[in-house]
Amino acid sequence: MSTVFNFTFVPWFRSVAPYIHKFRHQTFVVGLTGEAIAAGKLHNIAQDLAMIKAMGVKIVLVHGFRPQVNEQLQAKGHQAKYSHGIRITDSVALDCAQEAAGQLRYEIEAAFSQGLPNTPMADSTVRVISGNFITARPVGIVDGVDFEHSGLVRKVDVAGIQRALDMDALVLLSPFGFSPTGEAFNLSMEEVATSVAIALKADKLLFLSEVPGIRTDPEAPEGDDNPIDTELPLAQARQLLARVPASQRPTDTAFYLQHCVKACQGGVERSHIIPFAVDGALLLEIYVHDGIGTMIVDEKLEELREATADDVGGILQLIEPFEKDGTLVKRDRTEIERDIANYTIIEHDGVIFGCAALYPYPEARTAEMAAVTVSPQSQGTGDGEKLLKRIEQRARNLGLESIFVLTTRTMHWFIKRGFVVVDPVWLPEARKRKYNWDRRSQVLVKKL
Repeated sequence: MSTVFNFTFVPWFRSVAPYIHKFRHQTFVVGLTGEAIAAGKLHNIAQDLAMIKAMGVKIVLVHGFRPQVNEQLQAKGHQAKYSHGIRITDSVALDCAQEAAGQLRYEIEAAFSQGLPNTPMADSTVRVISGNFITARPVGIVDGVDFEHSGLVRKVDVAGIQRALDMDALVLLSPFGFSPTGEAFNLSMEEVATSVAIALKADKLLFLSEVPGIRTDPEAPEGDDNPIDTELPLAQARQLLARVPASQRPTDTAFYLQHCVKACQGGVERSHIIPFAVDGALLLEIYVHDGIGTMIVDEKLEELREATADDVGGILQLIEPFEKDGTLVKRDRTEIERDIANYTIIEHDGVIFGCAALYPYPEARTAEMAAVTVSPQSQGTGDGEKLLKRIEQRARNLGLESIFVLTTRTMHWFIKRGFVVVDPVWLPEARKRKYNWDRRSQVLVKKL
């Protein structure tokens, strides 16, 4: 049993390592809904945040308290009132909000103080710092509605939060702000988290929400393995917001999306909507390539580019398993270093997920497309087609009329994309001399 575990654990841990390196010293702002706490998820979320922090990430946690405040209001026989998607906070609601915030802060601090043996929190020390880091202003009267003690973020004490983060503390913020005259205002968790992420120039904003993510294709079947969009470019997210009605409820498409878009526009490159119902959702979203929710990105994280000498190690790591199982012919480091200018790669978040090389034979007006590799993690996502198109373009730029491949196992993939099988004698003389007749590779050609 332990041998099986070793074979699964070691590759998994190696695949996670690039993300651990990348996110060390970065700042994440996490918006934790009151619904997640009410659903009993706080204990596991605190453990996951402690692990993420232990891997060198600076964390600001903003908690919500929507259901807790409503529960307090109900106990007092008082109706929760909303307008324009914002709570109207009268004096009773303000008391309830302060009571709920105090209770939740104690619960959250207690969750980070657990250090039981045989748990992820064993031997961990998570110092939690809270404070009056948010200056607020009143919402005021909008369309004749007086929002009373409801407020909006006026200013974030960036220096104060940064000092706490530099002391290796987790910063915990309640959705409250104070005016310069000392008046308290009830804010929304989503607005506080977004404003703090923008002000801190955070690397990520993550909402642990009631919804699994954004679904842009209403035709996608319910049973689809991946019915949500795991990555949504900012431009597409803006278009979607323009089509959907203004948000009133957390389950509305626009509710979290509008804050993610605002964060991206404010300089936060990645904002995420992930489901708190899935155990370990934060870990899955941060340390697994495809994640679990929807990531809105200010730029396309996937970069298709020509390789440089710095990419040799990543290419070797990518192709090694395929060389071992015989899918690819073995290439040593010296050969790849020598030919690195021939390679095109697909890089995602600093990790190489695909590569292909172009070897021209100008005298025959053709070129070989070689070492075509796509990581198992991103197969089926279109990366192979992107590499093929770029290689075709490079061949056209050289004035060539065709490209060819030699393959033993992926013939059908190439045939579907316009290649035709030819006899090995078709090969250019220089390539024919290097053809391995024992391997009996199929030769496929595509006219450009």
